[in-house]
Parts: sequence; C-alpha cells; structure tokens
Amino acid sequence: MFLEPMLLDKRESPFDDDRYVFEPKIDEHRLLYSVDRGEVRLFTRHQNDVTRQYPELHSLPIADVSDTVLDGEVASINPETGTIEFERIMERFMLRKPLAIQLAAVREPVHFYAFDILRYCGKDLRASPLTERKKILTEAVRPNPYCSVVMSVEGTGTALFDVIKQRGMEGIVAKRMTSRYIGRRSASWQKIINYTYATVQIAGYRKNQFGWVAEHNGSPVGIIELAVPNEHKRAFYGLADRLKTGEDRDYVYVKPRINVRVRFRNWTRKGMLRSPEFVEFVV
Repeated sequence: MFLEPMLLDKRESPFDDDRYVFEPKIDEHRLLYSVDRGEVRLFTRHQNDVTRQYPELHSLPIADVSDTVLDGEVASINPETGTIEFERIMERFMLRKPLAIQLAAVREPVHFYAFDILRYCGKDLRASPLTERKKILTEAVRPNPYCSVVMSVEGTGTALFDVIKQRGMEGIVAKRMTSRYIGRRSASWQKIINYTYATVQIAGYRKNQFGWVAEHNGSPVGIIELAVPNEHKRAFYGLADRLKTGEDRDYVYVKPRINVRVRFRNWTRKGMLRSPEFVEFVV
C-alpha cells in the first residue's frame, strides 16, 4: 500500500525546543515499506515500486505482517569506513539485471532506517501524534541486521547538530511531537543541513536554461543553479561577454575570473559538488 509521504520544510540553523524531537538526517533515498498479509511492497516517495530492487528487505522481522506501513530511508553503508554514502545507494538503485541485484543483496546489503509508522495491525495511525507513533514503531520493528529505528532526542537540537557536524553527516530533522502525519510538505517537520562550503570559479554558463559551470583548482566540479538571486544573475551576464573564450551547442565558456562561494551537501567520489547552492560573490 502506498501512502503519500510527509515532506520536510527547510530551516537554516539548529535550535532547542521542548516541543520537538530531533533525529539524524539519513543521507539516502526515501522508502515506504508496506506489508499486507505477508506480501512486501517497497515504494519511493514518488510511488515508484522498487520491491525487486532490495530483496534483502523482503523478510524484515516486523511484529505484525497483516497490515503495516513504515516510513524511512534506505541506505548503503561503506564497510571500510562505516559511513553512509549516497552514491552507493544510487548505484544500487540503478541496477536492473536480476542476477546483479541478487549478488549486491548478498555482498553489500542495504539497511532500512525506519522513522515513522503509518499503519499497524490494520489501523491507520496517521492522525495520532508523533510521540504515539514512535512508541508503536519501536514495538513493531524487532532488532535485526537490515532494519533499525532512527534514534531521536527531545528538545536538544543544537547539541545533536554539533555531533552530526563532527561526524560529517548530512544534518538533522526537527519534528513537532504533536504532529500528525500528512501527505504533503509541512512546517511541523524541518530539515537543517550540515553544508560544506567552498569558493569556486565560474567557467561558463548554459545557453538554454540557467546554470553556471563551476570550476575548482582548474577542474569542472558541477553546475550552480540553485539560490542565485536575479540581481546576481544580471551582474554576471553584464560581465560575461568580456570574459568569453568560446562556445559549443550547449554552453558559453568564459575565463574563470569570477569567484563564487557555494554551499553543498558533500564532494562526490568523482570530485564533484553535490547539490551546490549560491551563497555570494567573492571579491
């Protein structure tokens, strides 16, 4: 059974509030785990059925398998470092051949981090407050190698965020204790991202849609297209013609003379910026 997931609002800085619980933000992809009379179905937040993609999750020890829906994130952990890596789960997500999927399930099994429960024993829990749902969740999910309940702390978001920064994790999520589960974006759930910052150079721009080509230490590192104010776009294009060095079908290239400070989730294994956002020009 697919149920519309509750989505996060965004907040810039961590905070303390006794009305909230705070959780680590798992840096992977959203997964709705549904089991109905023993039959497991797995869905992404966009209702894509990915049941065949993760066979190691088909037999999780849920206390009741008559009618249960869990919400969480599916993650891939690097066995050498013990850290969650977004690129690993994306590689797993893209596998299509059944044999490759089965081999990956054995050699590099994924882990499902459950943070909410929407149905249990045939009862719809979405109208219940978060604290009640979390209590039921801990009763429903039994400890096992493939699934665990995401830890949470009450009131102390700042301290948790400090720990997350020290460990290089993605960020935290703040959830109002009384919040009901609604299938849309809500200010009752807020994400606070632990961004990485860098200064890069603009080495070009797209022709047919907005996007600046970013360069770092002489190598391309991605496209900046998020959070750029219109006045900053105009300022750049006012200078771009004087810096132009060439073009092709899709891009115009410029001398990398304009420095930009960006924030992003992390560096990828290929040395690219993941989801870069504009912060400011650096003069």
